[in-house]
Amino acid sequence: PPAHSHNDWIGPPDKHSNLRPVIFYVSPEESPLERRLREARQEAQACDQRFWARHNRAFRQEKEEFIYSRLKAKGLEMRDETGQKATLNAEEMADFYKDFLSKNFRKHMQYNRDWYKRNFTITYLMGQVALARALRWLRWKKNNV
Repeated sequence: PPAHSHNDWIGPPDKHSNLRPVIFYVSPEESPLERRLREARQEAQACDQRFWARHNRAFRQEKEEFIYSRLKAKGLEMRDETGQKATLNAEEMADFYKDFLSKNFRKHMQYNRDWYKRNFTITYLMGQVALARALRWLRWKKNNV
């Protein structure tokens, strides 16, 4: 982001996680509470990035292995005679998706629990920051009347 920017910047999707990274603006007058909020948001982003990068990598690898094994069982190669990548029909892929989700159910549940905890903390800190800013504004208003 440009040096004169006073906003968070959102980048293009990451090629592994598909999440759009955020570059957080750091105010020169950032209070300790505002710093805690920004750091909580950064940590939440890092946790999401790690989880989805690992998850998507495992998904792609297992999907390729599944397709290869099904094609091999049918006596087919990964590429057809024209060089196009061979595919499976929707019903066959539905088997893979169901198995993959079932196998990773506990990981998703743990991720969801952690996600809710992190976001509750962030929401709580946002409320505290908003209240502190409102009180600061009211004190400034009272002193300038």
